[in-house]
Amino acid sequence: MHTKTSFDIKGMHCASCAVKIENAIAKTPGVSSASVNYALSRAAVEYDDEKVKEPAIHEAVTKQGYRVAAARVPLTKGDDRGSAPGQGSHVMPDGTVMSGEDHMAHGTDAKAAGGKAALALTLAAIPLLLVMTGIEIPGEVVGISPSVWVQAIISTIVVLGPGMEFHRVAAKQAIRLGFGMDALISMGTLTALLFSWWQLFAGGHLYFEVAAIITAFILLGRYFEAKSKGRASAAIAKLVELGAKTAHKVSDGGTEEVPVESLNVGDRVLVKPGEKVPVDGVILDGASSLDESMLTGESLPVSKKVGDLVFGATVNQQGALTVEVKKAAGDTVLAQIVRLVEDAQMKKAPIQKLVDRISSVFVPIVIAVAVLTFVVWFLVTRDVTASFVPAVAVLIIACPCALGLATPTAIMVGTGRGAGMGILIKSGEALERSSAFDVVMFDKTGTLTEGRPVVMDAKVIEGVEVVEVMGIASGLEANSEHPLARAIVAYAKEKGIAPAKVSGFEAVAGRGVSGSVDGQAVLLGNLRLMEERGIEPGSLSDQVARMQAKAQSVMVLARGNKAVAAISVADKAKATAAEAVKDLKAMGVEVVMITGDHRATAEAVAKELGIDRVEAEVLPARKLEIVKEWQAKGKKVAFVGDGINDAPALTQADLGIAVGSGTDIAIEAGQIVLVGGGPEKVVDAIRLSRRTYAGIRQNLFWAFFYNVAAIPLAALGLLNPIIASAAMAFSSVSVVLNALRIRNAKL
Repeated sequence: MHTKTSFDIKGMHCASCAVKIENAIAKTPGVSSASVNYALSRAAVEYDDEKVKEPAIHEAVTKQGYRVAAARVPLTKGDDRGSAPGQGSHVMPDGTVMSGEDHMAHGTDAKAAGGKAALALTLAAIPLLLVMTGIEIPGEVVGISPSVWVQAIISTIVVLGPGMEFHRVAAKQAIRLGFGMDALISMGTLTALLFSWWQLFAGGHLYFEVAAIITAFILLGRYFEAKSKGRASAAIAKLVELGAKTAHKVSDGGTEEVPVESLNVGDRVLVKPGEKVPVDGVILDGASSLDESMLTGESLPVSKKVGDLVFGATVNQQGALTVEVKKAAGDTVLAQIVRLVEDAQMKKAPIQKLVDRISSVFVPIVIAVAVLTFVVWFLVTRDVTASFVPAVAVLIIACPCALGLATPTAIMVGTGRGAGMGILIKSGEALERSSAFDVVMFDKTGTLTEGRPVVMDAKVIEGVEVVEVMGIASGLEANSEHPLARAIVAYAKEKGIAPAKVSGFEAVAGRGVSGSVDGQAVLLGNLRLMEERGIEPGSLSDQVARMQAKAQSVMVLARGNKAVAAISVADKAKATAAEAVKDLKAMGVEVVMITGDHRATAEAVAKELGIDRVEAEVLPARKLEIVKEWQAKGKKVAFVGDGINDAPALTQADLGIAVGSGTDIAIEAGQIVLVGGGPEKVVDAIRLSRRTYAGIRQNLFWAFFYNVAAIPLAALGLLNPIIASAAMAFSSVSVVLNALRIRNAKL
């Protein structure tokens, strides 16, 4: 049986580390797929638990010189949860327990790295100070100045103390003929240290302070890197912490406070004003407004009444609500969002595969270049010291760390920001696909329009009031389930118009309704019904023609034998649709609307929104063919649909953008899922995706440029090893900081 697991890995220091671990896990018999994310320090593995057990997978990691930590333990069915998940814990859809602490591991890493860096810097400052000031301690020990002995001993403590992690991992890798960033650092610092000890007794220039300062600078760089990575990965931790910790469970004996994880489907909970809804459910009693911004990114509260769905972690702002639990803690919308974001951050963008291939051969190439540098310099100068310095600089300056961080940190920040906006980017591949497409195709109903008919206009003859007309119309339609009838009833209710009392109600199939109000016959229906009853629109004719020109459905209200009002109903375009179309055109993207409506209706909506290309009277199966036809012309197509009947088109498109609701955010079709909002969120999603992918490209450019420029400079002897170590240490930090800019970038 195939099982998925994820666990944190300690001790990774560069992209080549992640590649080595990933390859080692993948080679384990029974493992079907493995992905190791350097920025998250986490592995995601799928395996056959009949062929291999998880401890064997962990062993594959430890054999490479790394440590496994924080493995997530699946909750099996029937688990009595005697050791309940901690505060802020959530049970995920795959059955694993996740907490905010799981996502704050970088905070612990940063603290440990900071301690090592502080110790190394404090000690390394002593030999550096002695060299820079030329201070001499009086006397001699074995014919050597005590000042030199202090430099030698303290530098050795720094290199073999706080810096021991480099040498330990490098040694384990060397046994298996593998080399990572630790090998470069270990070789560089140990070479400087051992060469200096040899020179100490042989007589010659000493580089003790170089070994110590290099170690200290690299440890300091790792502290900043861990701190920066923690900021980049904070999005999931914030999402997890949004959830309620406890709930007021309602039973026959009253209410009791219980952990959210203990709630089962069918339980009832009381949500007081100001509290978070504990899990997804339906309102049994009460009405209120809820802040759903954590789910949709929309700041305006949403009104809720009996029968409406509510979602875990949303905030009840007003009245008390009694809610029936519909989804347990691990199945809530919040849990699904966290899982989608986690999956997106673990999945590698296609461009990352190229980086991984480069990283896998990078370190051996650097070692070869360092050896070649030493040989060439020695052949030219016949001076071991002069040859030694540039060789060490080459070892130290090389930095696959920046390469390894370039892509995942940008994805982490971009997907994290998107989650807070109700934009769920499901993979790095989606980011790449968003960077270049020519056409955006919108399914009209529910995407560009509200998806339900609403009253657009009501015109009356002279001497008749709109309020009176709508009262009669809503009274006639009160008992009908027809969509147009519901639109009229909803409009009257919204305007506070009381429905008239109707007697003798009769429905005329496919035409309208009739009845009597205050003893007078009234008739409400389409133009065909009016024609059959011999009623002319009269003075309303021009108004009716204008309504029809806009492709609106027109109903005429007649009192007696006289038409007194014309009411138009249509599927109203969303308020932000026209602006979204304008923004997309400004990006150089062609906009196409696809709909099953009659062409006249479709053309009218398209004209209102500024859309030039329309595919009308389209059956659901035809949408897929339309996408293929445009692709056959060489166009890159993005398709926007509701993710249910549009699934084939979403999957076929180069970029599928699924518009979801709170109940279906985990839509399989489509690479981006939008939760709530209107067409403007499509624009935001594309801008965010493109901004994130631009960050990836920038990071990779500077990471490659850094190495391409720095290694030759070091080989030519133009970079002091100490300067090289400082540059190497902070190059990866700069990559992370550039990725963090995405959090506040204007979209």
